[in-house]
Amino acid sequence: MISNRVKNITPSATVTLNGKVSELVAAGVDVIAFNIGEPDFDTPAPIVEACQKALSQGKTKYTAASGIMPLRKAICAKLLRDNGVTYEPKQICVSTGAKQALNNAILAVVNPGDEVIIPTPCWVSYIEIVKLADGIAVTVPTKESEGFQLDIEAIKSAITPRTRAILINTPNNPTGASYSEKSLRELGELALKHDFYIVSDEIYEKLIYGESKHICPAALSPEIYEHTIVINGFSKAYSMTGWRIGYTAAPKDIAKAIDDLQGHTTSNSTTFVQYAALEALDAKNDASVEAMKVEFNKRRKYLLDFLRSIPDVTCADAGGAFYLMPNISKYYGCSYNGMVIKDSFDFCTFILEEAKVAIVPGASFEAPDNVRISYSNSMENLERGAKRLLQAMQLLKQ
Repeated sequence: MISNRVKNITPSATVTLNGKVSELVAAGVDVIAFNIGEPDFDTPAPIVEACQKALSQGKTKYTAASGIMPLRKAICAKLLRDNGVTYEPKQICVSTGAKQALNNAILAVVNPGDEVIIPTPCWVSYIEIVKLADGIAVTVPTKESEGFQLDIEAIKSAITPRTRAILINTPNNPTGASYSEKSLRELGELALKHDFYIVSDEIYEKLIYGESKHICPAALSPEIYEHTIVINGFSKAYSMTGWRIGYTAAPKDIAKAIDDLQGHTTSNSTTFVQYAALEALDAKNDASVEAMKVEFNKRRKYLLDFLRSIPDVTCADAGGAFYLMPNISKYYGCSYNGMVIKDSFDFCTFILEEAKVAIVPGASFEAPDNVRISYSNSMENLERGAKRLLQAMQLLKQ
């Protein structure tokens, strides 16, 4: 018999869609993937070489559950250099991807029945991670008209005596929004007043554009530092999604709890991958990160202009990550060949069938009027896919 805990979770829509797209591609269908949340660039060569070297040197044994000391020291140096926050190695826990780091953080601070506030639109796994911890996810919408920035007044209204944490992601998946320093300071003050944690997912921090800036809440004050758990990793900035390595940086008592927890789940992250991550933090790889960011920014500008040119579509700009979140709700009620578009799931199904372009329903991210389009694909494919998308949408009639 399946446990109620597992029965209660909703399968990941993005993982399910990736599987469907893979099946179509395997069958020879020319699908253009705008659904994938990973860079289309190769992992930088020095990182690959560092992994190969670690393997050849026999670095394949257990490490401390929280990771090798050189990597934890390098992460501390990175957090001080990039984010202005000081941590000791014992406050760092290296995990099997940022997703495990998120699970570790929530399990470490949430008791059954505790509430976790989640601004929406949000990544598909946030609500399920809270549910797996027997917590209660309290969603608080942001406004498309305000660029999906944090709605501090709405967050205030959602706080109760059972509020244990708020889970934020800046830059944000799926909207690309980068939260302002002002809103993060106000959030920090709420955390202090009501004694809850800010779980800050910063996996996209290096992919930020224009005038936007990335702000780590832990850097805002010593008091907010003690109420913040930082989540980060190597997947997005270094194109290491399949390597599965991330980390938490937390106050000492929380870090000890996370370390104890991981000691009874996966134990250490893959040993030789830790040496690859150590290499990733070397300054010589910054040029690869910057080159990728420049290319993403070109694609962002192209896709934003294109989406805003489509009749009845609105689209907020994005300060970071590699997603845009156009509002396509004006097309609800339209039809083609007997298919009526009732919601974002229908819209994405229609686009996949008619245009052979894969995009993700906004409803999966608690954004029923929108779809998520990833520009982590080549400019050539972006242009081809945009043309197909427009041609398919022109078929829809009221």
